[in-house]
Amino acid sequence: MAFFFGRSRQKSSLDLPRVAKELLPKIDVLPPQKLDEVTRLLGQMKYILQGTQETDSSPDQVYQLVVTIVQEDFLLALARVIHKLPFESRKDAQVIFSSVLRFKPGGAASASNANAAATDPMALSYLIHHRPETITTLCRGYDRRESALPCGTILREILKHEAVTATILYDEPDAALRPAANKVVPAMHPDRPQSGQGVFWKFFEWIDQGSFEVSADAFTTFREILTKHKVLIAHYLDLNFDLFFAKYNSILVQSENYVTKRQSIKLLGETLLDRANYQVMTAYVDRGENLKLCMNLLKDERKMVQYEGFHIFKIFVANPHKSPGVQRILWNNKDRLSKFLHTFLDDRTDDEQFLDEKTFLINQIDGMTGAPPAPAGTGTGTGTGVGTDSAGYGAGAGAGHGRRNGSIVSAAAVPC
Repeated sequence: MAFFFGRSRQKSSLDLPRVAKELLPKIDVLPPQKLDEVTRLLGQMKYILQGTQETDSSPDQVYQLVVTIVQEDFLLALARVIHKLPFESRKDAQVIFSSVLRFKPGGAASASNANAAATDPMALSYLIHHRPETITTLCRGYDRRESALPCGTILREILKHEAVTATILYDEPDAALRPAANKVVPAMHPDRPQSGQGVFWKFFEWIDQGSFEVSADAFTTFREILTKHKVLIAHYLDLNFDLFFAKYNSILVQSENYVTKRQSIKLLGETLLDRANYQVMTAYVDRGENLKLCMNLLKDERKMVQYEGFHIFKIFVANPHKSPGVQRILWNNKDRLSKFLHTFLDDRTDDEQFLDEKTFLINQIDGMTGAPPAPAGTGTGTGTGVGTDSAGYGAGAGAGHGRRNGSIVSAAAVPC
């Protein structure tokens, strides 16, 4: 009897994804008993994959269920409706995603599978190569508060795989710009500038306009995307420099939300000071408009915003090869900047590193000699001020120079 019961149980477990997939698209109109069945099916899959406190999961059953989930394209169907599921079912869906996407074949059940992935999890590899829309659909879980947290948790777990990050970064809504069907990630045209319409660029909106929960979780995922795979991101930011920093500066750094503003400034400083982003840093500090933005951060009424802004401002001042636009702004505001910095955050008396850096910047500014040449056809190049009564300094014009002009920042010259 036990033998036949075991066979029946295994067969029913293989039917779970198929039956659930048939019900999920109709979830809006399902009668209560059918909705209960969806809940039961997801719960059963979770228990097979994870086991319970009393019983461990069966490797053979887990393998067979994962294979069936992949064959049925069940994860894509689940990602599309996760926001419509009851609360407990959303938690079960999160467990199913996480368990399936980290599962690696092993043992007797997969011994005959010569193509079993040796490195990447089997289901995740399938999604990357054949169903990348599953990953972007998970990102779009941030469109709704109900799905933001479970989708964000799933994404952060799989973002440790570089191909997942690339899938998000290089997503494009235009089918002509997408990689050809069934091609691996390197076919994603990494040297083609982005349109700004792909799913990655939606993170700016989710962070800035979402509810507190959505915004906080989206920023955590956004940070993982920008910091996990340094070579990939350095190339991406360099190629899409203008588009990325136009959005980053205007939407995040100048956000009305204090938490978003502070976190974004801190992440910007960390990104610029990362050695992998050397080319990105030199491009950023070449631009006078970015210096103006940082000077305004120093005047913010909130001290932590001032402090985070200081760590970006110091990169401009410490650059031994400043662009003409940056030189003009610093020169035109030399005396006021020096006076301002002497009393800047003077309550941080126990922060020796900050005090050393502030002294370094004051000495650099005081040591500036000779006015930089004015831009052609603009007279003196003094421009208009953006100062306030509290800070008393302005930011000169002449900041709109090109992205690349050969300036180089010595890593040793940047106090950090």
